[in-house]
Amino acid sequence: MRRRTQALALSTALLLTCGGTIGTAAGTAEAADKVKRTAECQGDWLPATPTGPDIMNGQVEFLDLPPVKVGKDVNWRTDPYRNRSWSMVFHSLRWMGRLVADYESNGDRAYLTRATEIAKDWVKDNPRRGGGSPYAWQEHPIALRAPALVCLSKHVSESWLTKSLAEHASMLANPALYEKGHNHGIDQDIALLGIGCRYGREQWSGLAIRRLTETVELDVDSQGALREQAPRYAIYVYDRLKVAMDNIKECGRKVPASIEKRWKSMEDFISHSTQPNGFMVPIGDGGADVRPVGYAAPKQTVKVFGNGYVYGRTAWNKPESAFYSIRFGPGMKYHGHEDHLGVTYYAQGRDVLVDVGFHSYENSAYRRWTMSPQAHNVPVVAGAGFRGGTRSSLTKSSIKDDRQSFQLTDRAYGVARTRSVLVNHGEDVMAVLDTVPRGSKVGTIWHFATDLSAASSDGGKVVVKDKSGWKAALVQVAMPSCKPVSSKVVRGATNPYQGWVSPAYLRKQAAPAVVSAATAGSVLTVVTPGTGTPSVSCSGGKVTVETSEGTVGFRVKGSSLS
Repeated sequence: MRRRTQALALSTALLLTCGGTIGTAAGTAEAADKVKRTAECQGDWLPATPTGPDIMNGQVEFLDLPPVKVGKDVNWRTDPYRNRSWSMVFHSLRWMGRLVADYESNGDRAYLTRATEIAKDWVKDNPRRGGGSPYAWQEHPIALRAPALVCLSKHVSESWLTKSLAEHASMLANPALYEKGHNHGIDQDIALLGIGCRYGREQWSGLAIRRLTETVELDVDSQGALREQAPRYAIYVYDRLKVAMDNIKECGRKVPASIEKRWKSMEDFISHSTQPNGFMVPIGDGGADVRPVGYAAPKQTVKVFGNGYVYGRTAWNKPESAFYSIRFGPGMKYHGHEDHLGVTYYAQGRDVLVDVGFHSYENSAYRRWTMSPQAHNVPVVAGAGFRGGTRSSLTKSSIKDDRQSFQLTDRAYGVARTRSVLVNHGEDVMAVLDTVPRGSKVGTIWHFATDLSAASSDGGKVVVKDKSGWKAALVQVAMPSCKPVSSKVVRGATNPYQGWVSPAYLRKQAAPAVVSAATAGSVLTVVTPGTGTPSVSCSGGKVTVETSEGTVGFRVKGSSLS
């Protein structure tokens, strides 16, 4: 009862702040068929779909899923796809805000009337104390819905709306519901700031700015890397922080320096996370179809981010450049996957070794598989149980213009597994050495891009090709014996899942995966883009790889490559 009493008291204060008017606000500008455009109702928070005409026709479309008829009297328990993301967007009411923004542009009062009907119906059918949709008062829909209601309040001053905004503010200010150090927390702060600034409530706007400062310092490290373990969320956080900073200024407040500094530092992280083809590497909950736009290329071609990412390339702004990523760092959290020690490799204008990617947030067997080690290019200790959430460390690195090498280790299987990665440029070669202690055996999993198919598999060598005839080879030998390691190619298996890649949300395609036999000691994997006939030989700790572009040599010493 205490929370409800507080919300009612706050709503009364908001009504007094607004002059206590009841009914639709009207001004001389509107009488002249010109409606004032407001900062609260304009901006990139507005959805591209559904459009205003769609909504006026009683139809909504979210997440590229087929449109849904909701009619005039909306059923707020509508859940046509049994999809949590769809329901979250539905209850965010951003699509209602689309109508208000359009009204500001076209002056068509029917748009404002319909927006008011939708919002009022939502408030009536979704009381805070239950009886509505289970999604209605979850923390993220609250945060996304509040700005849409603030937008509506610029044109409508009715008691049900101010009371609802007061209740939203009460929920947003509740520390028990706050997602500190997470993109949801940023959205919560933007929402609370918006209500506080709209009605001159210093305790709300001040709290939002203080919390936002703490959240940004937790979520974005000093290098600009996002701790949420999915680089595509860095774009979301970057965009939302820009909204937050603009709103702070609109509110007449000063943006804390640490927020602006961390925001700016994210540009490098986003750029380094982007492959030469312009698409972001799909690490964690990040689709392979995410294309960052407008971020400048840094000077460095190789960058190690302490929060768990190594990115390297041969050059910027050249689609044919080589590119690789390596994962390490804190154990899985937020939007991360169990991908530690995993690599991806792009070369000669093509995806070669890929991450399986992001399918959806639905709790399905496929989703769980995409998050598991088996969906990433990692070493697996045979017969040992996997310990989820284990931290891994980058223990060595050597960075030269034409060659880089790195060594990583963890105990995710109860024993030390060590991976050394060497990438040679010019003659494109990636070499990976996986080592486990005496008494253990190590296997490996490698995922190729969907446009590649297996051309041959024999004697420790798998050759893949695309429709143009371009080829790449993956050769595996035991070390130090240099004897071939047998493997099998799996494509489109479902029991268990293996040999799939998700190129976009709610999509999956069969793709070749190479699963090697468990081997004692060390396994060396050599990937040669552009040729299906490499020759790999060993002599006295030196490995020589003959490719169509030339000869590449490197040394194997213990668990290290150089």
